[in-house]
Amino acid sequence: MLYRDRARDVVLQLKHADRLDLSRPAGMWLLRSAAPLLAPDMLLAPVPLHWLRLLRRRYNQSAVLADALAKLSGLPHCPDLLQRSRNTQSQEGRNRDGRFANVADSIRVHPRRKSKAEGKHVLLVDDVMTSGATLAAAAEACLAAGAAKISVVVLCRVAKEG
Repeated sequence: MLYRDRARDVVLQLKHADRLDLSRPAGMWLLRSAAPLLAPDMLLAPVPLHWLRLLRRRYNQSAVLADALAKLSGLPHCPDLLQRSRNTQSQEGRNRDGRFANVADSIRVHPRRKSKAEGKHVLLVDDVMTSGATLAAAAEACLAAGAAKISVVVLCRVAKEG
């Protein structure tokens, strides 16, 4: 979905208003959208939040979406495959270069989960994609840990106006 109007409202409700009931319908949309990518040996992994942000928010909306998609697809899910190794600032208001610089080297594969990524096709799950910087950092971490292939699925995509 494009990140505007009702789709934006859904994401913000899921992210900040504890509307976890939206995860199942969102998971069904992700399942339909990602169907051409899904493979039996694929591992689902959410884009991580830093532990300080997770404490404030109480849950990772990307992990909630990944869990819903895993249940609907029957694919394995590793909610803590990835970790934020440093507390990055919000991406809001940053240009493309600023977004990539902000998340550079901020995501890594959890040392105890590296074997789960090795040789696997990893499907990264996130709520919103703007520049792709966060997903790129997550993909780089998975590849550095030995993942064979990376795909991504997001609930919404920010599109440039005009």
